[in-house]
Amino acid sequence: MTDRRLLLVHAHPDDESIGTGATMAKYVAEGAHVTLVTCTLGDEGEVIPPDLAHLAADRDDALGAYRIGELAAACQALGVEDHRFLGGPGRWRDSGMMGVASNDHPSAFWRADLDEAAGELVKVIREVRPQVLVTYDDNGFYGHPDHIQAHRVSLRAYELAAKPDFGEGEPWQIAKFYHTAVAKSVLRRADEALRASDVGFVAVNVDDLGFGSEDEEITTEIDARPWLGHKTEAMRAHATQISVAPPWFALSNDVGQEVLGVEHYTLAIGVPGPPVPGPGVEAGGLGEPHNRENDLFSGIH
Repeated sequence: MTDRRLLLVHAHPDDESIGTGATMAKYVAEGAHVTLVTCTLGDEGEVIPPDLAHLAADRDDALGAYRIGELAAACQALGVEDHRFLGGPGRWRDSGMMGVASNDHPSAFWRADLDEAAGELVKVIREVRPQVLVTYDDNGFYGHPDHIQAHRVSLRAYELAAKPDFGEGEPWQIAKFYHTAVAKSVLRRADEALRASDVGFVAVNVDDLGFGSEDEEITTEIDARPWLGHKTEAMRAHATQISVAPPWFALSNDVGQEVLGVEHYTLAIGVPGPPVPGPGVEAGGLGEPHNRENDLFSGIH
């Protein structure tokens, strides 16, 4: 078993590629064991291509089944060979955006029993024995109920996996627990570039996006620009959900965002590694020139 083992917990197919795709491809290429757990099939996603619109109209799980294939193609692009759906494919359903009727579906992930869902994740943790776990913050990065639930489930599983009196298998203590993040300073630079481009995507004021962190809140910066092509290919695999026109992409709302090769994280639990200078704007980087931890495994012995 490789010495470095990374576990990422994402809510829907496509989340892994948009927020952490370059990081995943980088660690796979460097020999780490990368495990992706996806909590739902993304059954409630809005379909972009007109020729696939029938998938959204058919709510007999046609879209979820189709997105399994998209996710498999994305994982192949990133080099990720260890992917699981939490509790098995379709165990929990995409809840849709906050406040919509699908939140109340009996199988909605938002309604999942916390310990039951966490117990399924504990099984993966005790099997894989990762040193590092990555998921969203307590607001689910941007407030989606499934993202919030993924945070709750991951945090509970982090706690339960270390308890000798819970479930089967040997207890395992994860060393570092991260939240995904993106710097508002990076978003502002991207917004300026988008407005100067002719790509055709919509530009929105950064403060109106509903996500983004201040630079001082971010602890970790992973410079994975050499794997940006892998990330872009993975995002293209999610054709029902993402329009890609490098270096830009947009979801169904047509709001343009930059495909980032430098990805940010906030260390929520654990001891950070030593801060080092980031790539900085002057070096052609997409990150700010701050001193941050530059390896998710830094400081783990």
